[in-house]
Amino acid sequence: MAALPEQQQGEIKLNKKSKYVDFVLMALFAAVILVLALTPVGYIRIGLISATLIHIPVIIGSVILGPKRGAVLGGIFGLTSFIMNFMTPGVLSFVFCPFIPVPGTSRGNPLAIVICFLPRILVGVVPYYVYRLMKKTAKNEYFPLLAGGAAGSLVNTLLVMGLIYLIFKNAYAAATGVDSNAVTAAIIGVVLMNGVPEAVAAALINAAVCKPLLRFREKNTVRGE
Repeated sequence: MAALPEQQQGEIKLNKKSKYVDFVLMALFAAVILVLALTPVGYIRIGLISATLIHIPVIIGSVILGPKRGAVLGGIFGLTSFIMNFMTPGVLSFVFCPFIPVPGTSRGNPLAIVICFLPRILVGVVPYYVYRLMKKTAKNEYFPLLAGGAAGSLVNTLLVMGLIYLIFKNAYAAATGVDSNAVTAAIIGVVLMNGVPEAVAAALINAAVCKPLLRFREKNTVRGE
């Protein structure tokens, strides 16, 4: 069998190295998600709502590793939310876990699975495409990373709160003691109070962390793969 040209041999070795680097980064991001989920840092209780930082490694993983691996990291994020709400239920745990009874009933709602997982999976998908789209037109190299970080965080907040409104409007009102006519204002208040600061934090951290990681990964990745 003829020996491969030296350039092709180098690309094969580099390709193997790039896969190893991606595997290590994937494991690192998954570990960070689990650590955050198991400590008070990951879910910070603010009244009845939990502000979260767990979406940040998912966003970074999406930008660095792509939407497929990002979706897996988002699924891990959703799984931690599901377990936390099942093991240590709070007032609003019924919107994330179908095994927690909805207020006024004796059973949970299966659609809680959708709220628990769909927004979190999309957190691992949307930042990648926003980053790539902005990178084509933005002159500032940090703006696409800022936009990707903010987009990922807002996807989580807007989808979670939007789905809660659509699926659990009356139950949310009963659980929080809010008048049913004031649920819309309450939801908007949560988005502004929690969602906006989370988006700003995600944008800044994503830009700071992704830039060196992208350079590191680029050095260990075959062009065009």
